[in-house]
Amino acid sequence: MRKEGIEPDVVTYNILVDAYCKERSISKAVDTIATMRKQGVEPDVVTYNIFIDALCKNGMVSEAECIVDTMRKQCIEPNFVTYRTLMLGMCQLGRVSTACELLRKMLTSGEVPDLMTISILLDDFCKRGKLDEALEFFQAMRNSGLKLDTDSYSVVIDALCKAGQIEVAKELFHELSVNGLKPNVYTYDIVINGLCKEGLLDEAYQLFRSMGDNDCLPVGCCYNVMIQAFLRNSYTSKATELLTEMVGKGFCADLCTATLFVDLILQSNESILI
Repeated sequence: MRKEGIEPDVVTYNILVDAYCKERSISKAVDTIATMRKQGVEPDVVTYNIFIDALCKNGMVSEAECIVDTMRKQCIEPNFVTYRTLMLGMCQLGRVSTACELLRKMLTSGEVPDLMTISILLDDFCKRGKLDEALEFFQAMRNSGLKLDTDSYSVVIDALCKAGQIEVAKELFHELSVNGLKPNVYTYDIVINGLCKEGLLDEAYQLFRSMGDNDCLPVGCCYNVMIQAFLRNSYTSKATELLTEMVGKGFCADLCTATLFVDLILQSNESILI
């Protein structure tokens, strides 16, 4: 470019930095940033965000934090992408308290995290079995005044149900309506499944029948969960009744439901033979 009398600008350098970062050539990315400054081209927030993302993905979160300090010294304010990248990096290393503190700084600066990012963070904690950290982060967001959505609640409720903490899960489920939110089919399916696993079939069935109150009609997965629970607890007539209703609405039994019914039929035939 220079041979042709064209000087690279910040966009050109950002493309180079991004390419090196994707190759995990951190040292070359550093050299490129140093070169652009020598050429009188100052890095912008995009440059730093690219570099911070690469550092976090390589587990170098402390180094990424130092880059944020460098940004501020150069009067470049971190934006939403900067904060989100750092928070994800911190959470992946289990630094939940630091991520929560960063969330508070983010809100103070006027930057608001998107709900998709929040759900990703919560889901990451839960998938790695870090339920306490997920709850800590969830509570920090609630305390910050940030309005969470149904998906964020559903992620935590699911983790609580899988951990056998059904009472806490129920509290969060009921909190949805208090905050003006409505559970979706996925949320209902999670709680109904959790109640069934804890042997609370009457409560699960009551919740199943109340779905329409929130303009959320049961779908195949909800029917299958209830039918399987009834079959496993020998409530054959209720299971058969629900199966008929499900098929009548155009839904199909899944493999597990079908297998349980086949087992039931085989057991009945054996009883007749005996």
